[in-house]
Formats: sequence, structure tokens, C-alpha cells
Amino acid sequence: MSEPVKPEPPTTSDGAVLGLLVLDGVLLGALGLVLTPLYAGGVPVPVGVVLSVLIVPWLVFRAAEVDPRPSRAGAPLLAWVVAVAVLGLTGPGGDVMLPATWQSLLLVIGGIGAGLWALRSVLNSEHGRNGG
Repeated sequence: MSEPVKPEPPTTSDGAVLGLLVLDGVLLGALGLVLTPLYAGGVPVPVGVVLSVLIVPWLVFRAAEVDPRPSRAGAPLLAWVVAVAVLGLTGPGGDVMLPATWQSLLLVIGGIGAGLWALRSVLNSEHGRNGG
């Protein structure tokens, strides 16, 4: 007796997955800007910083699974940086969503630093896989 043939799971194009990860980077940048200046009572609680530092590297690692080339793996990070820069400096209605505070500086440095760390890890592991 032969075994029953299992249907193959539906496949998604790599470009569509990468596009969704880039969109996630843009949305995370916008959400990070909105949540960074939050206060609990009189204490600043930069939730946007924490989310960005945790999620940007995850997006980079997932993009590297789709395509390990630096331009593709770093696309979500670039989308996050562009979203933070554009929305933060020229927000809707001319509002500046990225004021000159330590929370804003922490958002920018934390998000870019975490994303570059992930991209470097991806590049190092790819370099090691290729034997060289």
C-alpha cells in the first residue's frame, strides 16, 4: 500500500513576504513615535523604544530568512528609519513627533543600533556559511 499524498502547504512569494516585513518596519516606526513620549504619572515610560529595540532585529532576521543579501535583509530597518525620520520631523499637519528629548534620542539610537546589530549578525553568519 502506498502512503496517502499530503497536500503541499500554500506558498507565498518571497517578494510578498519581504514587502510585508518592510510594511511592518514602517508601521513599527510610526507606532514607536506615538508610544515613546508616554508618561505613567510623572514618570516617562518610553514604550516605543522598547518595542523598536525588540522588534526591529526580529524583522531583519525574518527578512534574512527570505533573502540574505544585505539590501534585502536590511530593508525593514531602512523602512523603520525612513518612517521615523519622515513622520518624526515632518509629521501630519506640520507637527513634530520627534521632539528633542532623551526619549526621542533613545528611540533613534536604540532602533538603529538594534537593527544594525541584527544585520551584522546576519552578514557574519552568511559569511561563515559561504566558507570565507
